[in-house]
Amino acid sequence: MLIDNAFNIYTDGSSYSHPRVGGIGIRFVTIDTEGAEVVEDVPLPGFKAATNNQMELYACVVALKEAVKYQDLTPYQKIAIHTDSRYIVDNYKRALFEWAANRWRNRDGRPILNADLWKQLIKWVWKCQPRRVAFHWVKGHSRDLHNRAADKLAKKSAKNPLNRPLSIVNVRRNTAGMSEERGSVEMHGQRLRIRVITDEFLTTQRIYKYKYEVISKGSRYFGRVDVIFSSELLKAGHHYEVRLNKQTGNPNIVTVIRELER
Repeated sequence: MLIDNAFNIYTDGSSYSHPRVGGIGIRFVTIDTEGAEVVEDVPLPGFKAATNNQMELYACVVALKEAVKYQDLTPYQKIAIHTDSRYIVDNYKRALFEWAANRWRNRDGRPILNADLWKQLIKWVWKCQPRRVAFHWVKGHSRDLHNRAADKLAKKSAKNPLNRPLSIVNVRRNTAGMSEERGSVEMHGQRLRIRVITDEFLTTQRIYKYKYEVISKGSRYFGRVDVIFSSELLKAGHHYEVRLNKQTGNPNIVTVIRELER
């Protein structure tokens, strides 16, 4: 549903595996002096190794950037972004008022994922002033023609990815056979043997993020796959014995005791 007196933008993000690629879809919709809809699609290439949340966020970033640079926004009092991403709609105000003030960590101290993209989004929101930017949720794959069009644009974008990732993540095969479950490994300050599945450096918080599987056969967490953070560099595919902290809400490796032979 279009918002009156607003420059309406429909965005969508897509992500596919095997190989991992992502795309973005953007559509501008305005109303002319005769009350008819004027539609402009923004075709853009996608990225390798991108997640769906990253593409949803990046679509909003690029949409605002394109709107500010190439559109005459003078007639509009606000900008309305329509997205089917709950990730964006539910967290936008946290990013604007809470996360930014807390150095991109949540109340437990856990690093906010995709902070670089959230920062870019806020930057372009401010550049849109004095127009207020509002985010509106629309049900995905609904009867909304503009949402469906943005979805098609995102899928087309993913089929034409640039030869570079949106972020650098080193990935190895998950040998545990279990899916990632955040918080499934409780932090008790225990020693644990792990195998690193992915390693990624979070540039905003200057810390490494790891997806790992527990390989300590005597542990009740054996085989579980979770996420943890560390200031030390570990390599995807390598095995380590580590000591954990005591805060499940902000899981960290306190000490890397040793690298294990594989």
